[in-house]
Amino acid sequence: MGFDRISAAADPSERIARLRLARTQRIGPVHFGRLMLRFGSAVNALEALPLLVKRSGGSLTPYPIARLDAELARADAAGARLVVLGDADYPALLKQIDAAPPVLWTIGTLVPRRQAIAVVGARNASAVGQKIAQSLAHDLGAAGFHIVSGLARGIDTRAHEMSLKTGTIAVLGGGVDDIYPPDNKGLYEQVAAHGLLVSESPVGHRARAEDFPRRNRLISGLSLGTIVVEAELRSGSLITARLAAEQNREVFAVPGSPLDPRCRGTNDLLRQGANLCETADDVIRMLEGQMGFEAPTPFALTLDPLRPAERAPAEDDIARVGRALSGLVNDTPIHRDDLLRLSGAPTWLALSALSELEIAGVVVADDGGYYRRA
Repeated sequence: MGFDRISAAADPSERIARLRLARTQRIGPVHFGRLMLRFGSAVNALEALPLLVKRSGGSLTPYPIARLDAELARADAAGARLVVLGDADYPALLKQIDAAPPVLWTIGTLVPRRQAIAVVGARNASAVGQKIAQSLAHDLGAAGFHIVSGLARGIDTRAHEMSLKTGTIAVLGGGVDDIYPPDNKGLYEQVAAHGLLVSESPVGHRARAEDFPRRNRLISGLSLGTIVVEAELRSGSLITARLAAEQNREVFAVPGSPLDPRCRGTNDLLRQGANLCETADDVIRMLEGQMGFEAPTPFALTLDPLRPAERAPAEDDIARVGRALSGLVNDTPIHRDDLLRLSGAPTWLALSALSELEIAGVVVADDGGYYRRA
């Protein structure tokens, strides 16, 4: 969506403003990116929000300063570091996905300069599955890959343990200071000391069931490919595999016994066209040519904030198109493509106006891109 045009945030006040904008109600990753491209900085976007929301007929309160200060204090106590979209060391592969997280919190010593592979699978993994995960993590680490997983029991645990020396990244559903599951406290501390803990959730947030699908998109997004080692048909690991495919990343599956329910998900992935993975060599051959070290590089393009006089005509156009779009949306869902067509406006203009209506809480959208009146 062009969000790689978001400039670096060297000014501490802009970094904190980006965190505040990202935490503001109804400002998800997509709206964050559009606001940044539109106003050039989070400081400008936060200043503009009250007027945007008011003219759309909605209401919105920016994230309270007190809650922001509390999160920053918790981060300081945990030794967490803020990474914002636009930073030179924001993960290069992650910034390529749709709706890349605007902010990340990290704890650890690892600088993710190498390409990475995700190794995920069943929490109640078999002894064979755990041995395969260990072998893959060890051999891929020795071949130059960082290993990404989710710190869960079973396959995740074995993958992290075997890649502590070569580089491991644990992506958490809760805050970066939330040790989940609690019995992996020792592993959490080892990753913090020798690898990298990553989360987009607020520091201090305790993991909930709905956080894990969001977490899974980061696991796949950080990685060139995702290997699934044992998964039942309703496993969350299959969500990670689906997200990897949607992100145009490679999906690998380890075959297993048709008599073992923990292998039905991986066998089904193979039926659907996933790459067969029996050893690390299968992965290395598939990804040959993409395994080089990747030093963080700054974004090539920057956006300077537009002066109000330069921005005013476009703002008037956005307000006009917003009124037209608002009149097209009622209790009957209508698809975004139909709204864009019926608006008669250029796509960029209609999308900006539609974002404004969503942020104001005037319209809501479902995952299929259908809009209705809030």
